[in-house]
Amino acid sequence: FIPQHIANLLWAMAKLVEHGQELTPEFKAVVAALLPQVNAQKDRFIPQAIANLLWATAKLMDHGQELTPEFKGAVAALLPLVNAQRGLFNAQDIATLLWATAKLMDHGQELAPEFKGAVAALLPLVNAQRGLFNAQDIANLLWAMAKLVDHAQELTTEFKRALVALFPCMNAQKDQFIPQHIANLLWAMAKLVEHGQELTPELKGAVAALLPQVNAQKDRFIPQAIANLLWAMAKLVDHGQELTPEFKGAVAALLPQVNAQRANFKPQEIANLLWAVGKLGEFVELNLVKSTLDSLVHVISERPRISQQHALMSLWGVMACSARLFLDSNAKKNDLPEKLIDDLFAHLENKSLENREEQSIIAMAASWLERACPVTPHYPTTISNFQSTFRNQLQSRIPSLKIE
Repeated sequence: FIPQHIANLLWAMAKLVEHGQELTPEFKAVVAALLPQVNAQKDRFIPQAIANLLWATAKLMDHGQELTPEFKGAVAALLPLVNAQRGLFNAQDIATLLWATAKLMDHGQELAPEFKGAVAALLPLVNAQRGLFNAQDIANLLWAMAKLVDHAQELTTEFKRALVALFPCMNAQKDQFIPQHIANLLWAMAKLVEHGQELTPELKGAVAALLPQVNAQKDRFIPQAIANLLWAMAKLVDHGQELTPEFKGAVAALLPQVNAQRANFKPQEIANLLWAVGKLGEFVELNLVKSTLDSLVHVISERPRISQQHALMSLWGVMACSARLFLDSNAKKNDLPEKLIDDLFAHLENKSLENREEQSIIAMAASWLERACPVTPHYPTTISNFQSTFRNQLQSRIPSLKIE
């Protein structure tokens, strides 16, 4: 096979997998036979072939391809070519390449020097060709940049410049985004803010442009998109996003979808939703909090297998929502959230909790359930003179009172 054949074959196989073709032993054998040819003919690939090959490797991994030595070798052979031919890539190639590098890292590929070099070569091209990206390119680029940051990519000057270049493009093409794009874009902006990106006027403008689209397309979001959107909106609020009428409208449009699709959420998505509703607090109307909590607690109670991180997020979210509902004297008592707090606490109390935020959640739950706290608190426990005086006054008047 000549280089064009190799690129076309691997691209075609990845496209078949994208549309439901199984990774059968015969299919895997063909992929395994082609990968060494990528390395052997690496200097003969044209820019489009390089982009298609990296897209194909990322897409195959997205559907279960193992990270074999041959696979790693093919990727390692292609990455230096990105730098060498950076001036020849068109707008679609640039978006495809950044998406592919981010997706490969999402599947366990390390942020090696070759990856860093490829990303560094592509970022200035984002700025240079910003007017040529279509809606899908913009969504892929912003998702990729957020994923790269999530995998330790630094927020360099070039990185920030590329971001700033994309925000006006998002605004200009806001009516062209499909539901998946909208969810990916808002998730990406929230993830970037979480990792230190400032909530600049340009970023706020991009968020404001997308919010009406959330409302307009509310019935078309899949469960993962709903969870990502609400997580993103809560994260943005956590970092200073203003609660505009458009923002409130988007949240109000999404929450009924949680109830409608409750049976289809994965444990991670349920954890993100509980955390988001808890974090949004009184911004969410009380009846929506109740219906959302009832739906999610019922689903998560039926699925006992859950990771430590998701258990912690779920525990905090359930406590935050329950605390809000306890303030409502008209709310009917529901024992299921209390039982879930108990179950999640039992799941976590003997686990190793790495940071203060995790330890504070388990300490809150211990206090909530009136149990012994399994972690040492990171705050002084010595009582102040004011506390001591108040305690003495109370006990002098109510001798039977026990105060810890």
